[in-house]
Amino acid sequence: MHHIDELRAGVAVIILNEENHVLLQKRADVGLWGIPSGHIEMGETVTEAAVREVKEETNLDVTIKKLIGVYSDPASQVFNYPNGKSVHFITTCFLAEIIGGELQCHSDESLAVQFYDPNKLPQNLLTMHPRWLKDALANCDTAFIR
Repeated sequence: MHHIDELRAGVAVIILNEENHVLLQKRADVGLWGIPSGHIEMGETVTEAAVREVKEETNLDVTIKKLIGVYSDPASQVFNYPNGKSVHFITTCFLAEIIGGELQCHSDESLAVQFYDPNKLPQNLLTMHPRWLKDALANCDTAFIR
């Protein structure tokens, strides 16, 4: 295993529109496309963090519909940032539904936000995100633990 600088708890939120297209953001921190996601802050529950991250990154208000899975495998959950820091994320991934707000890009978090056909995702996608999306689209009753 490569050197890991820190372990972080994170959340990711799958949001599908009426056409079953997935909402992605082009992240300001790494310049790659991905599912809205982020860190859990001190004193926050995972669902509070998920709702907050979506609001910060997309300006949408959401309600959590179900747990997609918990992802901790270092093979897919270690991310190397451009500054050289290597972070192992334990990510709780949810399916959410839009209940308000207007989709817009918040420049400090996102360079762009857009719905994509799951079969036509951008090439420059964060490596762990296709697994989360595949699990969400599997429409299983039970959550995945990977």
